[in-house]
Amino acid sequence: MTTTKDADQVGPLALGPLRAEPGTTVRGIVPADLGTLTVDVPLALVAGARPGPRVVITGGVHGGEFTGVDAAHRLAALLDAEEVRGQVLICIVANPLAAYRGRLNVSSIDGVNINRVFPGDPQGSPTERMAAWIFAQLIAGADAYLDLHSGGIDQTLRHFVGVRLTGEADVDATTVAMARAVGIEDVIFGQNAEGGNSHAAAVRQGVPAILVETSQLGERDPAVIGGLVDGLKAVLRRLGVLESDGSEPAAVREWVWSGEVASDVTGLWYPEFTAGDDVTVGQIIGRIVDPADGREHVVHAPASGNVFYGMRGLTVVPGTELAAIASAAVPGRTAESLQTPSEPEVLS
Repeated sequence: MTTTKDADQVGPLALGPLRAEPGTTVRGIVPADLGTLTVDVPLALVAGARPGPRVVITGGVHGGEFTGVDAAHRLAALLDAEEVRGQVLICIVANPLAAYRGRLNVSSIDGVNINRVFPGDPQGSPTERMAAWIFAQLIAGADAYLDLHSGGIDQTLRHFVGVRLTGEADVDATTVAMARAVGIEDVIFGQNAEGGNSHAAAVRQGVPAILVETSQLGERDPAVIGGLVDGLKAVLRRLGVLESDGSEPAAVREWVWSGEVASDVTGLWYPEFTAGDDVTVGQIIGRIVDPADGREHVVHAPASGNVFYGMRGLTVVPGTELAAIASAAVPGRTAESLQTPSEPEVLS
C-alpha cells in the first residue's frame, strides 16, 4: 500500500490493483489472501487534490451490522476528490467472512470474533489473518481511523461513540476531538487501550481512532444512516480533510464503562431490560432457561448505570455477551483525567 504520514504531501493512493490519482476516486475490489482462502474486499480510494491527512473508515467489521456499511457506501459516493485535502480510504465491507456468511459477529469459517483479535495474526486462522490484513494494509498507514458498528441482528443498542485513552497527549486530543465531532450525544471513555478491538489496537500504534455505534437489531433506518453520513463529514471537517463550515461540536455526555455480563451456561435467554434502561447493581436483568430440564439461571447486573448494549437473541452459550453498562462520568472531570476499570471487550 502506498502510504504517507506527511500531511504536507499529496500523491496517488494505491492498494492492490486499485490506484487513485490526485483529484480522483476509484472504487473496486482488493483480494485479501487468508491462507486457506482469498476474499474480495470492496474499497473506495479518494485521493484529494490537495495535501492533507490520510483518514481510514471501515464498515462491516462485524456481520449483521448494516448501518455503518450503508453509510460508508454513501459517503464514498458523496465525496468529491477535488474538494478533499489528503486521502480518504473507505473499506465498505471490511470482514466479508462475517458480513456475507452468517451475518453475525463471529465468522462462520472459524468461529472467531474479529474485533477481539486486532492487530491480528498473519499466520493465524482466516479471521485472525483478516484482522492482520486490515491492520497492516489500512489502519497502520492512517493519520486517523473511524470504525463503524451497529447493534447486530440480535442486539439492542443505544447510540454512542467509544474512545480509548492512551496517555499520549496528541493522540488522545485528536481522538477526543473526533468523538465530539460525530454529533452523537453520548461518548464513552476508556482510560486504557488494552484488548483486541480495532480502535484500541490503532491508538496503541499512535493512530487516533474512534468506534461509532448506531442502530440496532440489524435495522437500516434512512434517517439514522443520513445522520451518520453527516457525522462522518463533520469529523472529516474537524480533521481538515473537508473545508470547515464554521460550526462547533455540540455538547456531549461523558460516560465510563462500569460493568459487563456474559452467559455462564447454554440455554434460552429472556432479558428483562432494553438498551437505554438504568439498572442497579444486583438487579435481575434476565434469566437463562435450560431447554432440556427447564432449570432457570438468574442473571444480575454487575454494576449500576445505564445499559448501552443488550443481547436480544434467544439462544446463548457460555461467553455470549449479554449486556454492557456504563455510568456517567464525574462532573467537572475532563476526559483525559478519567480513571476507569479495564475496558470491557463486550461492545463491538
